[in-house]
Amino acid sequence: MTPFKLTEELLIQITELIDAQSEHALIDLMKEVHFADVAEIANELSEEQATYLIKLLDSDKTSDVLTELDEDVREAILNNLSSKEIAEELEELDTDDAADIVGELPKEIIQEVISEIEDKEHARNIVDLLRYDENSAGGLMAKELVKVNENWTVLRCVKEMRAQAENVTRVHSIYVVDDEEKLKGRLSLKDLLTTSTTNPIKNVYIPKVDSVNVNEKPEEVAKIMSKYDLEAIPVVDEIGRLVGRITIDDIVDVIREEAEKDYQLAAGISQDVEADDSIWILTRARLPWLFLGLLGGLGAAAIMGGFEEMISKHAILFFFTPLIAAMAGNVGVQSSAIIVQGLANDDLKGSIGNRLVKEMLLALL
Repeated sequence: MTPFKLTEELLIQITELIDAQSEHALIDLMKEVHFADVAEIANELSEEQATYLIKLLDSDKTSDVLTELDEDVREAILNNLSSKEIAEELEELDTDDAADIVGELPKEIIQEVISEIEDKEHARNIVDLLRYDENSAGGLMAKELVKVNENWTVLRCVKEMRAQAENVTRVHSIYVVDDEEKLKGRLSLKDLLTTSTTNPIKNVYIPKVDSVNVNEKPEEVAKIMSKYDLEAIPVVDEIGRLVGRITIDDIVDVIREEAEKDYQLAAGISQDVEADDSIWILTRARLPWLFLGLLGGLGAAAIMGGFEEMISKHAILFFFTPLIAAMAGNVGVQSSAIIVQGLANDDLKGSIGNRLVKEMLLALL
């Protein structure tokens, strides 16, 4: 498969088709384009053009496009869609993605959009997810999963799985629960296929299964899934009931966001910012560390002032000042990178004081 590349010629062709409202030609052109690539195209269009494109294409594609758009572009498009049109897009999405989009809508239209969703169970699941903090496993999870009761026979289990799988985009695991919906374990597909159809699931399932609480931080979920190489992990509430699952694609987003934050922190930026943020926001994010750098510079100048007489007698020493400053800056960048990496990986050992002393000794060397 050849990687998609948005060329200037293609973008011009698409904008011309949109401006001419050549629906059939535009549909044919976009038919084989992946939804992530459609989102890339929409990000480069004007608000009116992007909205026209979203309204023109089928919801089964544009719903995924909405999840890939830049936040400001998605917000602009949603503002141009009716509540019914938004609801149609949400019905094509998994509950976690749908809840993310609903959470971005103005509060005054959320109820109206939810009421327009024809699949009432899907609507209830979206509303349920909105209760959780977005910075938690509950805010990250999806409600779609395949679960079976430990008291079912293998035959009934297979029938129930077929019915449930229709609403699940990808089946990563089969979870086993008791009559109170508490997570008991997971079911191996191999064991399911090789055991008698009359055998109860309680005699077949694997009782050991990794899970996370709904209030767990996404960063901790990412560490668990990375450590145990999991494609999906079940989410349980405070009393152990199975309430959802988190898949690897959601965790990839978390890892990317954390990497961006760590990179910005290592560069001396105190909050998460984007290149297109306002000058005030960018300045506010950079100013604290720049101010500390200014204090450090003033301190260095004061120290050098103590050697003014020596420098005046041996002027050649002055030419080494840029070298010393550059070396100090490089050491600082290296130290901050190591510290930030350690914080991100949670592998810093010992106290912060000991770590600072160690880095100072390294700087002196």
